[in-house]
Amino acid sequence: MAVIPVSLAGRSYEVHVAKGLLEDAGKLSAPFLRKRIVPVVADAAAWAAHGDRLTSALATAGYEIALYETPGGESAKSWSGLERLTDWLLAQGVERGDHVLAFGGGVVGDLTGFACAILKRGCGFIQIPTTLLAQVDSSVGGKTAINTAAGKNLIGAFHQPSLVLADTACLATLPLRELRAGYAEVLKYGVLGDREFFDWLRANGADVLALEDAAIEHAVSTSVAAKARIVAEDERETSGARALLNLGHTFGHALEAETGFSDRLLHGEGVALGMVLAARYSARTGLTDAETALNVTEAVDAAGLPAEIAALGMDCAGRDLADHMLHDKKMDAGTLPFILLRSIGAAFLAKDVALDDVAAFLDEQLQAH
Repeated sequence: MAVIPVSLAGRSYEVHVAKGLLEDAGKLSAPFLRKRIVPVVADAAAWAAHGDRLTSALATAGYEIALYETPGGESAKSWSGLERLTDWLLAQGVERGDHVLAFGGGVVGDLTGFACAILKRGCGFIQIPTTLLAQVDSSVGGKTAINTAAGKNLIGAFHQPSLVLADTACLATLPLRELRAGYAEVLKYGVLGDREFFDWLRANGADVLALEDAAIEHAVSTSVAAKARIVAEDERETSGARALLNLGHTFGHALEAETGFSDRLLHGEGVALGMVLAARYSARTGLTDAETALNVTEAVDAAGLPAEIAALGMDCAGRDLADHMLHDKKMDAGTLPFILLRSIGAAFLAKDVALDDVAAFLDEQLQAH
């Protein structure tokens, strides 16, 4: 088992990564649980696949579950979804000193975390992520949010969990497409800041996607450790260090918006294609060489992830995609920073990118592929 500390002033916590970890969830969560009945917010798919394991683990430690099930998918992260959840938590008598368990993918973690951030001005929560994307990204770092008509994750708060339990055995029930989408976030850590990890993934990515025990634990724990270092340096994304985690996201979110935040493009798929576009734009503007862009494209394609805009079948222009970026929450004084590449493992924050040029670049991509 790997235990990765997320070191924050006064709010440090641990991320545990191991196969079969869910059976120890009761024992590991016990220091944070004050009442015999524990509120659990779970997405329906995760609960159907693994709910009995969590129920048994908590029962062994002397706890019962009060269950709130929510459907999966981005539509659950809405004002109405938040209202229903907070009303339920209040009906359960949740107090500021209590902890709620978030059980499922990133949607459940985001929704539950935000509800806990605002409930009685803040109560505790524990993340038990059951998807690869949630285990390596959204469950760590304290970003919580819901979506609105204006865009994704625009209403939210920084609210750190007290504990994260990532059981890699849960990944065995994921559809291959969803597993690949999570792998995009794993690959991101190599592209943005760790050439050695990127090369390891190029050699061992098939084993990771096959959920070979040693490979998947190494991939998840390395990814979590990378994010933990960045979050410890820049928790609220004020210095620019944490912004590097948005590699692929500015392009990706625009693609998600154009496809209606639907199953046409999963978040991780958008990030994967967004990384390809960021690498190609970096090469186009002379920030990196063509080989870097080719290496990123090949790594994404080898994982079975979309590497060309044409794969999405969109009927739009580059300007349409660039206009979606105007709603990006990273907009600052009318300027949108982009995460670009100097090489594999050397991402940086560029604050001088003109959206008109991005629109022209995207037109080239739409027409060329």
